[in-house]
Amino acid sequence: MRIRTLPAAVATAALFSSVVLTTAGPAAADTSVPISVGDVSDTVVDGAHQHLYISGDSTISVVGYNGKVLSKLTGLPQVSDLQLSPDGSTLYAAVTGADKIVAFDTATLTQTAEYPTGTGTAPRWIALTEGRIWFGYGDQWDSGLGGIDLSTDPAAVTLDLAGAHDFATTPRLFADPANPTTLVALDPGISSGPIIVYDISTGTPVIRVAADEGGFYRDGALTPDAQSIVVAGPGNRAVTEYRLSDLQMVHQYPVKDEPETVSVAPDGTVAATALDTENTGDTYVFPGGADAPASIRNLSGSWMPWGGHSTAWSADGSKLFVLTGSTDFRQLQTVTDPRKYVTALTVDAPATGTRGKTLTVKGTLTTGLKLPAGTPLNVVRTDLLSPAGKSLGVKALGANGTFSFTDAPPAGSKVRYTVTYAGDAAHTASSASDTVTVSRATPALTLTNNKKTYTYGKNVVFTAHLGTTYSNRTVEIWADPYGADKPNKLLKTGRTDTHGNLSATVTMSRDTAVTVVFKGDARYAGRTVKSTAYAHVKTASSLSKYYRTGTIGSTHYRYYHKNTDAVLTTTMTYYKGRKERLDLQVYSGGRWYTTYSGYFSLGTNGKSVVNLGHPGSSGVRARVRTSYIDPSSGDNVNTTTYGSWNYFYFSS
Repeated sequence: MRIRTLPAAVATAALFSSVVLTTAGPAAADTSVPISVGDVSDTVVDGAHQHLYISGDSTISVVGYNGKVLSKLTGLPQVSDLQLSPDGSTLYAAVTGADKIVAFDTATLTQTAEYPTGTGTAPRWIALTEGRIWFGYGDQWDSGLGGIDLSTDPAAVTLDLAGAHDFATTPRLFADPANPTTLVALDPGISSGPIIVYDISTGTPVIRVAADEGGFYRDGALTPDAQSIVVAGPGNRAVTEYRLSDLQMVHQYPVKDEPETVSVAPDGTVAATALDTENTGDTYVFPGGADAPASIRNLSGSWMPWGGHSTAWSADGSKLFVLTGSTDFRQLQTVTDPRKYVTALTVDAPATGTRGKTLTVKGTLTTGLKLPAGTPLNVVRTDLLSPAGKSLGVKALGANGTFSFTDAPPAGSKVRYTVTYAGDAAHTASSASDTVTVSRATPALTLTNNKKTYTYGKNVVFTAHLGTTYSNRTVEIWADPYGADKPNKLLKTGRTDTHGNLSATVTMSRDTAVTVVFKGDARYAGRTVKSTAYAHVKTASSLSKYYRTGTIGSTHYRYYHKNTDAVLTTTMTYYKGRKERLDLQVYSGGRWYTTYSGYFSLGTNGKSVVNLGHPGSSGVRARVRTSYIDPSSGDNVNTTTYGSWNYFYFSS
């Protein structure tokens, strides 16, 4: 058996038999993007063109590394297995529903050849060796192994090359130029299905060795030297490596649940996905020969069977691509540091604190490969005094993966503590933060003229006074007139004077809420104070159609003939839907009696004309006034305003 030297990270892990592997979501540098592809049969990576070829739904989708579908090769019914030629220039595809294998130029994405395999053969799996395409075809016990000799013109197709084995299901095939005389076949759909290694040195497959290794193989991949195959099957909660020379087990890579897919990087790193019924971790990465994964990531968010070969390394082995989700929500997951142990930081700070008083921040740093005590963690405090963040230096990780530190925050309000682990050759970087609400003093803040009433149009000065603060002496004064048609408006913003005052003038045409705002500073909390001032309407009324004026006692009257109608015209500050209230009184026996009180709508010009009628008899003294009543006049934009009485007399 070939002896491997384990990477340093794995060797260290072997020393910690009590280590419990922790799972985490994607590391900070990993990405997850939606991808518009349906069912997946196979995934192949083209490093030269930075493409992923994904077969499924009778289509080959050509996808960029960013998850964008660049092109679709259509008209390929039931297209399944894909293979890239060793030089990367040609993509071969098994088109099961059309009984053929087709070839595409990877530079132009145009079809360059097709190879019919015979009516009803339904080729599903393919493998490439020098000058030949090998294909698994058929269904159930009618399955077989075929070959296409590309050196003849036309290419020669030969069926029934399985030799002494009768395939129960379509054979899944593997070959690699690193071992040019060897073809590997899996009989995947039956519990007794073997792994079969063929010698193809003569051009005709001859069984070299076969062994029943549990069947129901979900996926497989050759090692970089093509001397072993790693298979994923549901039986033993592991992906297993078998040596091709004798099909003896070389190694098992343990996963928590039934393995689904497997892919091997150029350096021998093994990536596997598992069913993950508990949704705790589905994607495992093992350095070649390792007993424990370098990382476990929870990418799928679902325990549904993955279906198809949906895990692939980039050509240089630096990234791992994993397709997750269903046809309705397919995601392309790109793992940027697949070989590193994922680290997960937590930070726990008190919910509240007092400015200038010591508080304690705690946390944990967890990972599958334990980090030593003293591992440096960088701490940054972000607050009102340091909005870009202030370094609190390096804190040391404790022996059990925990840490704590103390701080006396100099500023109040929200204070965020961010802890960062930079990562190393074996661990991903991680960062986490928590926020403390730190108390601040409440400043004195006042505003004049609250609940005062003013005549229409008066210019009123509102003065704000700000008491002691730390660094901020700026206040804002806002005016919000009543009525939905007038927005809140900033009147003035500026620093208070040496007495702590700032003033602004409001023209009182409506009731107005005036607000002063202090936004706070590092030691004093923000505060808002409101004064509501009230404004009368502007109103005037006059009588018409009288024939003279005169006085009765000391009161000025308009004189009317007893059969002449008195007409009252009112002008009032207009607002949509506003009405003026009219009160009519008659004098009798030394007292005034109300004979009518009602509301009349104003025109858009603010006028209302009312015919008061006539008594038909002489000696009648009357008076009338119009008023705005809040809110009975139809709105609450102004405060109640009573007009002056107009006196009139019907003489003869």
